[in-house]
Amino acid sequence: MNTDPVADMLARIRNALLARHEAVEIPFSRLKVRIAEILKQEGFVSDFSVQNEFPASLRVQLKYGEGRKPAIVGLRRTSRPGRRVYVRHKHIPHVLNGMGISIISTSHGVVTDRDARKNAVGGEILCEVW
Repeated sequence: MNTDPVADMLARIRNALLARHEAVEIPFSRLKVRIAEILKQEGFVSDFSVQNEFPASLRVQLKYGEGRKPAIVGLRRTSRPGRRVYVRHKHIPHVLNGMGISIISTSHGVVTDRDARKNAVGGEILCEVW
């Protein structure tokens, strides 16, 4: 049993990038699928798929640039089980002056910081990616 599944997902992605793997297998949850969708929309990963055999898993295809340089430079879990971080839409921080994204869990679902500011909704900052 894992107490922080999002941190586990980020650690698996970070470790796979450091080892230069093409893909990484992550235990399935709907929250992780939504995070993978956002990473794909923002261009940090190339693709993802849900493997339906028991137990279900999420397979994320990692993205690399020239010279096998990873598209994701850094990942940081902001809100943890021991310290939840909530913000209003006016106080959502910019990651690297807009070069990175924050993934936020709001009442409108899991969205990027840009979408949360546009829709004027705050929530819990799950993680930052740059």
